Amino acid sequence: MTDIASLIAALNAELPAERVRTDPALLAGYAHDEAEWAPHGKPALLVRPRTAEETATVVRLCGRHRIPLVPRGAGTGLSGGANAVDGCVILSFEAMTDIVSIDPVERLAVVQPGVVNDVLRAACAEHGLWYPPDPASSPWSTIGGNVATNAGGVCCVKYGVTRDYVLGLQAVLADGRVVRLGRSTAKGVAGYDLCGLLVGSEGTLAVITEITVRLLPTRPAELTVVGAFDSVVTAGHAVHEVTRAGLVPSALELVDRHCLRAVDDWKNMGLSADAQVLLLGRIDDPGAAGEAAADTMVECFRRGGADWAARSTDPEEADALFAARRLAYPALERLGPVLTEDVCVPRARVPEMLARIESAAAAHDTLIANIAHAGDGNLHPLIVTRPGDDDARRRAQEAFDDIIDAALELGGTVTGEHGVGLLKRRGLAQEVGGTVLDMHSAVKNALDPDAILNPGKVFSQD
Repeated sequence: MTDIASLIAALNAELPAERVRTDPALLAGYAHDEAEWAPHGKPALLVRPRTAEETATVVRLCGRHRIPLVPRGAGTGLSGGANAVDGCVILSFEAMTDIVSIDPVERLAVVQPGVVNDVLRAACAEHGLWYPPDPASSPWSTIGGNVATNAGGVCCVKYGVTRDYVLGLQAVLADGRVVRLGRSTAKGVAGYDLCGLLVGSEGTLAVITEITVRLLPTRPAELTVVGAFDSVVTAGHAVHEVTRAGLVPSALELVDRHCLRAVDDWKNMGLSADAQVLLLGRIDDPGAAGEAAADTMVECFRRGGADWAARSTDPEEADALFAARRLAYPALERLGPVLTEDVCVPRARVPEMLARIESAAAAHDTLIANIAHAGDGNLHPLIVTRPGDDDARRRAQEAFDDIIDAALELGGTVTGEHGVGLLKRRGLAQEVGGTVLDMHSAVKNALDPDAILNPGKVFSQD
């Protein structure tokens, strides 16, 4: 009996019926995430557990049979972190969707990893509470996947990223043992921060089966400021002005003409008629302080070179603008394959980084659209190619590499929120250097000595 056949027999003996699936047509839909051109293999089987105990059984048996295991949330990732390797088990958490509890007094929630981000946010809102991390994929992405990549989002400029809200985790180690890490108290410094270590580890150190997250009270209504600019570089100068003024917006997003036009062509929203680039800012400070901050942001936009800037007086219009920003990526996908970057630079270097992105586009004759969490320096150049054009694909990859190199030269990082996965392994090695990469490998080897957990991701020393 082959190793896979032995594993399937063992899984079927210990798990309830229908947990294990081997249909090739079904498996093909679980082979990769949304990362354009990231390589993927052919999985051998799919398991969809419903409890931590079932998950532990899968991990333990995979370890016993030395079969690689790839955890998967909703598959919305953009770095190849959930991509299959040949002969692996895909461990999908789509059936673990319980919101176990919401505690309005302690302001925390306990959820299974398959809970969709926006579902949790809606449930918290019923208690007057708010879960801040809000990646653009929040209507579809899961909390487990958000934890795996330490996801950010529009409001992280003020409120931080997923790691800032994860208090505790239940996780399955590579040998099948179930552990609890972190805490449910407001404070706690007992031992190493192993909970924080797992956040952003992309499924390479343990398999997460439950998450305890910190919640905040519901925010006041936001004030929206809009500015139009003649170039992304000019808009970058306005971002620098906002930073210099000491403002802490609840959002500060950049959307360029390529994105605006793609959304218009798709949704007919009339956004691209009068602007090459839009900056969308939001302030959620209450009362007079919020009013003053919004007025200051308008002045910052003008000092930065805006063609026009104003506070929005129409809440529906303001919400539509932010909806258009979230639609930019799927709108561009309608034009052809999109290779998505995720670099982050110091905010003072945003104008220079945007100029370097434009230079990369020109040097490689490649269409690069820009959206950005501009307020925290996290830029998402979207490299668009024509379907089936191998030369365009080569040029796009060269531009991708140039952008990584430029970000590092400007004191930035190769990934602000999407994770390393497969696409950024070279960049990670370049960013942290050999000694620190050895530290990563030491941690990996200590927690996963047989390298069965999401092998090949983050770095190549599995």
